[in-house]
Amino acid sequence: MAAETSLPIRRNSILLAAALAMSSAMLQLSAAVASLTLVTVLDIEGLLGLGPAIVLTAGALAALPAGRAMDRFGRVPVLAAGFATGAAGCALAALGSAAAFAPAVLAGLLGVGAASAVALLARTAAGDMYPPEHRARGIGSILFGAVFGAILGPAVFSPLLSGRDLEGDVLAQLWLAGSGFMLIGLAIVLCVRPDPRRIAALIAGNEDSGAPEPPAASLAELLRRPGVIPALLAAQASFGVMVGLMTLTGAVVVDHHGHSPDAVFPIIGAHVVGMYALVIVIGDVIDSIGRRPALSGGLLLMALAAVSLLWVEGVVVTAVALFVLGLGWNLSFVAATAELADRSAPWERGKLLGLNDLLSGVTGASLALLGGLALTAIGVAALAVGGTVLVVAPALWLLARRRVLVKA
Repeated sequence: MAAETSLPIRRNSILLAAALAMSSAMLQLSAAVASLTLVTVLDIEGLLGLGPAIVLTAGALAALPAGRAMDRFGRVPVLAAGFATGAAGCALAALGSAAAFAPAVLAGLLGVGAASAVALLARTAAGDMYPPEHRARGIGSILFGAVFGAILGPAVFSPLLSGRDLEGDVLAQLWLAGSGFMLIGLAIVLCVRPDPRRIAALIAGNEDSGAPEPPAASLAELLRRPGVIPALLAAQASFGVMVGLMTLTGAVVVDHHGHSPDAVFPIIGAHVVGMYALVIVIGDVIDSIGRRPALSGGLLLMALAAVSLLWVEGVVVTAVALFVLGLGWNLSFVAATAELADRSAPWERGKLLGLNDLLSGVTGASLALLGGLALTAIGVAALAVGGTVLVVAPALWLLARRRVLVKA
């Protein structure tokens, strides 16, 4: 306990939250103009969904290697490399936009996606620095930085867009601003010391014992540990449905109901607030009620939001539905992260969370693509019913499994 209280855990948490705010600001830009950048450069309207698909896929593919590297080299070096990659990716996207050079834009979006995945693994550091009884709150305190990024990004990007058409030169300026955010994030990450992985060893009393670390378990061994599969399943369901409904409800559903295009901003804004604004409070709730009830409760909250899309049409009620969707994701995602951190040692934690993010990214990209096809072929009902089923099924399985464990 003495070692824990003397370590700069609070300082490191603030720095990591600030770095995540920079990444979040850049991702606001990516969500807004990645598709438009490719369409502008290639002049092919049918490729509207390609930009987000590239970003999501690159993030998914980068997650597991980044997690393994964190376990080997520490959290800070890998996070710094991720922010540097993001800065370079934004710069390439700016160059490609200005010169109408598609390969540069494609390479840039790959860098942006990889950087976003690495930045999200900052929550691995929270798992290192906080004991299990406070781990969910610690993870929430770092994720809370994304709220400031969601505010800061539009505050910077909107004036650059004001009264201007989205042409190559304007897009280049936006991407250069995104590169600036990532460079600031890089500088912040480099101030984190000691490395959170070392803090975990100090708290556990292993740093000064001189004994080598035990060998890291393989992924197959990690998957056999109690609680890992349920956490991974809940994480896939919550992330996939969140991504699918967020990307499609924000733009396409608004268009289906005949609203003005600018109505998408308050809807997405409400969703981001639901995802992150209450994350510290949610962390306390998870630490109090336990991981399993939080996992199933978050999924059921998401189901309520998804099924409501069958009836809601107005901008305000759609924004409320997306807020509840974000809140449910918050509850299940943080609970899943805390559970996976609980079930892994510091020298294997990055690998396990990286696997989770790999699977989540692939699931999210797949459901966004399938959801778009279902929406086009069937309508909003397919989106609402499909999303509801995908989160209700694992929630019911988790509740049934919990009852069996309690009886046993």
